[in-house]
Amino acid sequence: MPRPGELVFEAPARGRPPRHLLDLDPAARREAVAALGVPAYRADQVSRHWLGRLSNDPAEWTDLPAEQRSMIAEALLPPLLTPVRAIDCDAGTTVKTVWRLHDGALVESVLMRYPGRVTMCISSQAGCGMNCPFCATGQAGLTRNLSAAEIAEQVVAGARALARGEIAGGPGRVSNVVFMGMGEPLANYSTVVSALRRIVEPAPSGLGISARGVTVSTVGLVPRMRQLADEGLPVTLAVSLHAPDDALRDTLVPINTRYKVAEVLDAAWGYADRTHRRVSIEYALIKDINDQAWRADLLADLLVGRLVHVNLIPLNPTPGSKWTASTPEDERAFVRTLERRGVPVTVRDTRGREIDGACGQLAATSA
Repeated sequence: MPRPGELVFEAPARGRPPRHLLDLDPAARREAVAALGVPAYRADQVSRHWLGRLSNDPAEWTDLPAEQRSMIAEALLPPLLTPVRAIDCDAGTTVKTVWRLHDGALVESVLMRYPGRVTMCISSQAGCGMNCPFCATGQAGLTRNLSAAEIAEQVVAGARALARGEIAGGPGRVSNVVFMGMGEPLANYSTVVSALRRIVEPAPSGLGISARGVTVSTVGLVPRMRQLADEGLPVTLAVSLHAPDDALRDTLVPINTRYKVAEVLDAAWGYADRTHRRVSIEYALIKDINDQAWRADLLADLLVGRLVHVNLIPLNPTPGSKWTASTPEDERAFVRTLERRGVPVTVRDTRGREIDGACGQLAATSA
């Protein structure tokens, strides 16, 4: 339920995705299996195959009778994500996939393999209603919220491809998940929290990825930020700030007209106090817009002494957009200013430029 004074961002009404095992917690899975006339404990066995062994072939589930395997798979494991297009770069270690959902909506996920870790960037909505002008997804508008299973299945798909050695570098496992694909995660709050539990809880409940390796981004939906702090999920909170002053942020991140910079950061510090997790400040560097050294100083004024890290993002421009990346010189000056003020800062490794890497670009060209 929305809280008093909270804006509600409703997705357009569309047909609901079919019910899937990953929409359900373990108790609900057992109830659903029992309703099929199958012993309830079979739900745990199927969950262990799907999430622990990453097997999507019922023929491999030999600890279940064949007729029960097919019955459970048909009822609780409908196909949710159909690959439309997958392209790779970085010698095959970065793979971006466009998925078609049951109603024709398109979403994206990206698998990025680095030395020592593999990160999945996943979508929580088809489109986005936040309307940030420099973002391809924001300009496309909101189609609908994803279900918990549609969100979690993006991670499962990446984990399965890794386990089967289908990604350059040989077999591996997903170590990190970032909710930085299409959509505003906290605008799909309860479903995203359910998906988070599927991702971090150990098998047979979930995938068993450490909560410390999971990041949830937000443009600053303050009531939901405060609510997330109480969920008992010590994930990293990433705040897409992009400007330290309200005058500019009102333009770059329109929700700022409702939740101002000071209020967003106050909620972020509350999250850090409650979870003891460092907050990530996401800041897309846009040429001649927000990349001035004096704005870096203003940003430092807001952050110095806090449990925080700044993640500078060289803008990956969308075709035809007036927004473009900062010059290397201005980027370096911005970094130096923050470092001089004692604010931890890194510049994001910009993967995927040659494969329509910016969020929403590949889906738009695949539509």
